[in-house]
Amino acid sequence: MSSASCLAPPPPRLRCPRLRLPSPSSTAGRPSLGFEPRRAAPAKEWRLVHASCFRPDQDEPTTSDDGRGFNYLVQSESSSAMDAKEEGAQSSSGEEERNSNEGGWFIRVQKVMLLWIATFWLVGSWIVPFLAHAAGFSKETLTHRGQALYSLLTDITEGLAGIAILHQCLGRFRPLPPGWFEFNLKGGWHLDVALGCMLFPLVNLLSHINISLVPMSPSPVVGVSSVEQSIVARDPVAMALYAVVVTVCAPIWEEIVFRGFLLPSLTRYMPLPWSILVSAAAFALAHFNAQRVMPLVFLGVVMGGVFSRSRNLLASMVLHSLWNGFVFLDLMK
Repeated sequence: MSSASCLAPPPPRLRCPRLRLPSPSSTAGRPSLGFEPRRAAPAKEWRLVHASCFRPDQDEPTTSDDGRGFNYLVQSESSSAMDAKEEGAQSSSGEEERNSNEGGWFIRVQKVMLLWIATFWLVGSWIVPFLAHAAGFSKETLTHRGQALYSLLTDITEGLAGIAILHQCLGRFRPLPPGWFEFNLKGGWHLDVALGCMLFPLVNLLSHINISLVPMSPSPVVGVSSVEQSIVARDPVAMALYAVVVTVCAPIWEEIVFRGFLLPSLTRYMPLPWSILVSAAAFALAHFNAQRVMPLVFLGVVMGGVFSRSRNLLASMVLHSLWNGFVFLDLMK
């Protein structure tokens, strides 16, 4: 991965209900999982139930959103028989629509992740090195500060490329329903983050166990040596640049991809606990380091649990940043 991968492992956590995404036309049956444009809901005839990553909020009035993301509509007892009849007449077309949306969204998830991996590799291994070479620079000949700046620019470019892919691939689904890419300073997410931090010692223990089980690779991981060299040299500017990479850049774009997009998408096809675990495994594998798989999977589970409980992407970003900062400070000892 980028310099952000120089940090040791990632953590798991809390359970949450399963995420279900409904069909605008078939509320009598199983809620549809497809994404559709927002439409006004009949006043006082529906109540919104949060599913999946979101704990049920009973008796909460609906807005113009039909709950296609993390929410779905449940018909109340006050709905008229005529409405039920009309819904039944549309159930067949609604089922076909839902199946179509299911397949389309699954393909979209695969497309986003494959494009992200390919772009990440191209940017870090080819595009940025080529541009640096064209400008007359070589990473190997740069000073500690130069290598730190190189890593920062590479990480920013990779992050922007990943966000651009999400923006392009999810264009047809906008406006996205509530719960997708939520970012809120308010709420009780601080407690969830604090609880996640209490698991850092366990993540560190898993890191040592993983290292003892997997032999050291012949060549050092790209980015780790340059960070450690800067720390040994005690170059304050280089260390500050690396700190920005690992505590700001990496947590933002990694959480957007793995917790903001992949985890909610998986809850459409499997229970939330499995979605958290699978997204955590993908997060660990994306670091391309066999010696850090165990702690990174565990950390990914913790961050997935924090995101699921808080309904807030900022919470998992802060937890991710704190972990990276913890590892970075540990390297400075």
